[in-house]
This record gives sequence, C-alpha cells and structure tokens, in this order.
Amino acid sequence: MENSINKKIEIFNMMDEDILYIKEHILEFDDFWTEKMLEEEYNNSISSGFIAKNEKDKIVGFAFLWEPPYEIHISNIVVKKNMRNNKIGSKILEKLIDISKQKNKKELTLEVNVNNNYAIKLYEKYNFEKVGIRKAYYNNIDDALIMTKKLI
Repeated sequence: MENSINKKIEIFNMMDEDILYIKEHILEFDDFWTEKMLEEEYNNSISSGFIAKNEKDKIVGFAFLWEPPYEIHISNIVVKKNMRNNKIGSKILEKLIDISKQKNKKELTLEVNVNNNYAIKLYEKYNFEKVGIRKAYYNNIDDALIMTKKLI
C-alpha cells in the first residue's frame, strides 16, 4: 500500500533549473555528490536526468539513467536525507523501469554499494538479480554490487 507521501510524488524530466536547485542543496541529498559531478552527469550525452517533486513542487529526489548503445543503466537514485523511507526511491525506480521498457531494452543494470542494504533490498523487491562485483568501486574503498533486471 502506498503511503500518503508517495501518492503525492511525481516524476519529471530534469531541467536546467532543477540541476541548479540540486547543486545548491546537494548536502540535503547526499554526501557523495559534488556540484562538479552533478554538472558532468547532467551534461553527459548518454545520460537523462529525472526529478521527484512533492505536492509543494519541491524536489525530493533525483536519478540519472544512462543509455549507451545496446543497454540501459541506472546511474543513481538519490532521495533527500529527511525524506528517506517514504517510498520515494520506489516511485523513482518504477519510473526508470517503465522508461526502460518503453525503449524496448532487454535488461536494466545498476551498481550499488555492497554496504547499502536498504537499496539492495529495494532493488531485490523489483526483481533485480545480483550478477557481479566491482572491487573498490566507490572512492577506491567499497565494492559495488552489480544488479540486473530482465525487462522482456
């Protein structure tokens, strides 16, 4: 059952003003991202950005989806720290899965920090399977778990 916050969340394509807002408020979202990383991701030719907005038209989450030739890849899903555990990440993930299916991709792939149990459980809930490990992927320290979801 959806909670009331999730029902009021809508997902939109990221626009220039959205990336400016996220850059100005980046520490409210995550300690990992920098303004430079966001700018590079937003301007990446194979990347599409998405934002989650609440009923007050405030950005509460964002994600990037990469589409290099022949595949589709979730680069990240980030929810504001004070809005986590409200199924916003689920809402964003559902949208990314729908977009991937519309593009007739066979599978959707992502990496997640092996220590991020909440995210791993979320991806497993949506039938992502563990398919590999990237050693020292995050800051040359933490390993990344590679997960894939079959779409067709």
